[in-house]
Amino acid sequence: MKVGIVGSGQVGSATAFALIMRGVARKVVLIDANQQRAEAEAMDIAHATPFAYANKIKAGNYEDLKGCEVVIITAGANQKPGETRIDLLGRNVKIFESIIPQIVKSVPNTTLLIAANPVDIMTAVALKLSGFPKEKVIGSGTILDTARFRTLLGYHLGISPKSVHANVLGEHGDSEVLVWSNGDGGTVQIEELARMTNKDLTPEVKAQIDDCVRNAAYKIIDGKGATYYGIAGGLCRICQAISTNEYAILTVSTQHEEVEGIKDVCLSMPTVIGKRGVHNVIYPRLSESEHRDVKFSAEKIKEHSNIALDQISVK
Repeated sequence: MKVGIVGSGQVGSATAFALIMRGVARKVVLIDANQQRAEAEAMDIAHATPFAYANKIKAGNYEDLKGCEVVIITAGANQKPGETRIDLLGRNVKIFESIIPQIVKSVPNTTLLIAANPVDIMTAVALKLSGFPKEKVIGSGTILDTARFRTLLGYHLGISPKSVHANVLGEHGDSEVLVWSNGDGGTVQIEELARMTNKDLTPEVKAQIDDCVRNAAYKIIDGKGATYYGIAGGLCRICQAISTNEYAILTVSTQHEEVEGIKDVCLSMPTVIGKRGVHNVIYPRLSESEHRDVKFSAEKIKEHSNIALDQISVK
């Protein structure tokens, strides 16, 4: 599999490293407005290949994207301490207007994987700018939030996070929805499993987990300036599902005809991912309150998406 990454900052370079070290991509092309940075990152990662797989990575330009099954867009303004993901919107729309036409020209049949924030809205922007079918434009969505949720639940219950099945839906942002009602481990509903293991999910514990999932990015940014390892792992996982035609169910952001009455909105639902990109979407059973929360999240995304889409024109 050949993968292009536009943006060789912390997220882009960490993603390239993950792709190389896990053997998901045989070839990786790094593109950045700062060519020297892209070359330095490619060289550094290349020196790790003898310890993993005989894969190739190089810095290049948009012409070098030819043959890429996936092009990941990590380029964008960085989220600063105190900023929300929505605060990045105007700056990142302008960046996408310069990037996406060049990608489409070089690889008109690729799958676009969007990681720039606010990711749900930027997925809608990428869809409009590229003209690609909705199956071929995927946002990283809540794949990382879901991983955070499962990690914290696993730690609390004393089981592997990989054995926890619980999702975060809606926006990758402040209105995201942690779905407690249908989470499980070993086929046992998560709250029942907690009682069985004498590790009850009290309202206080649930509130703490919710806060740690919902506000993780802010805490990490305050501590070290940016988040990149977690999302790099998530992007690598999506590429793996595409490369192997896995039909994996991942909580990624795609365009939906309707969610809770909100039409044509990009947000995260459990989504079947394979060689063609999006193969299917699974709309899970939710509690009454979770339905309301997902609707609120969809309304918020749609409102800001309309603002962003009104700012751009497709040439």
